[in-house]
Amino acid sequence: MRNVHIKLNNPAEVQEFVNIASKYDFDIDLKGGSCYLDAKSFIGVLTQALEREMQVVCRGEDESFGRSIQKFAIA
Repeated sequence: MRNVHIKLNNPAEVQEFVNIASKYDFDIDLKGGSCYLDAKSFIGVLTQALEREMQVVCRGEDESFGRSIQKFAIA
């Protein structure tokens, strides 16, 4: 998956993103500056990534994951 930057604008988007990430067996993190978050942790993402631009870092490859999170991508 190429570099994808996302922004989650409200708690409902955080929940949707975490639900999507949780469906995959490989590790998925969100990187903001020098901070890495487990993308499958609702509380972590909610408290640290809400309304911030974050980079999705995958330790696996799946095209369907990239398509699933496209709605959160920023240009």
